[in-house]
Amino acid sequence: VKNWNQNRTQNLDDFYLGLSQSADYMAIVTPVSLLAIGLLKDDKSLKKNALQSGMALLGTYGIGFILKKTIKRERPFITLDGIIPIQIKDSYSMPSGSSAVAFATATSLTVVFPKWYVAIPAFGYASAVGYARIRSGEHYPSDVLAGAVLGAGSVWVSGKLMKWINK
Repeated sequence: VKNWNQNRTQNLDDFYLGLSQSADYMAIVTPVSLLAIGLLKDDKSLKKNALQSGMALLGTYGIGFILKKTIKRERPFITLDGIIPIQIKDSYSMPSGSSAVAFATATSLTVVFPKWYVAIPAFGYASAVGYARIRSGEHYPSDVLAGAVLGAGSVWVSGKLMKWINK
């Protein structure tokens, strides 16, 4: 964390901050877009996938909130000397919420469109969000990993719930 934060090119801070902040928007746009396209095309499968993606997003936010309040891990800029955060947040760091929703989005898109040319950019984007969170001094790598597992796991759980509901 220290190395990535202290040796960063600071004129890229705005880019990485924007990248981090885009995760929430992308997470919301994904199920909404899937639903809109499903409605326009009258595609039952896309409508179900939109619902699954939305359920996964709610699960990701909900479980992430509970974990942050339960684990109460301080952010690196609080616990490590010499970390210069890009922005200061007053919540806890474990798990990384931005990483969680980015990986939930990537996983949702890959479930709907199981093609390498969807998976590679989607997971590349999610990984870049995770890197940005570490680089900013706001998260440890383990926070990002936990967020990735939470986000992808939420999509898996929502998929199981959808199968159960549709029986």
